[in-house]
Amino acid sequence: MGEGSKTEPSLSPKGEWKKQLRRIRQVMAVVVIAFALALSATAFAIDPLPFKDNAQRDRFQHLTSELRCMVCQDESLLASNADFAKQLRRQIFDMMQQGKSDKEIKDWLVARYSTFILYDPPLAPSTIALWFGTPVILLAGGIVVVVLLRRRTRPAGTIAEDPGDDW
Repeated sequence: MGEGSKTEPSLSPKGEWKKQLRRIRQVMAVVVIAFALALSATAFAIDPLPFKDNAQRDRFQHLTSELRCMVCQDESLLASNADFAKQLRRQIFDMMQQGKSDKEIKDWLVARYSTFILYDPPLAPSTIALWFGTPVILLAGGIVVVVLLRRRTRPAGTIAEDPGDDW
């Protein structure tokens, strides 16, 4: 068979239009699925708790935002989706229903999990490095940089001149 006998199928304008329409439908389906997944992820973020009023909900949110998730360690208890965080949020809610104050709840949590659970731990001998470690390290680094830069940029008069007697 010769080369002339091979014919490539050519799409008519109507066939190309149908192909583009099919492609658009596929893209739209992917966009809709991605949007639905993004919306559904927020639905599972926080357990719905039966608060008496808005003031109690605000107090709960403020208190749990001041506490660290012991599993995630970089998220607040309010924002964490870990099972342990859900259990602690429920425990805090129950303690609020029993009429305990924020201080009593925090004291109970600190007694159980140490001051690490607090985002703003009190100044104590065990937390001195936490409070002052970073500023001390930055200050020491700044002093080292200044000393090194001054050594490199000495005035020309302090450099010993070669008398030239080496001949």
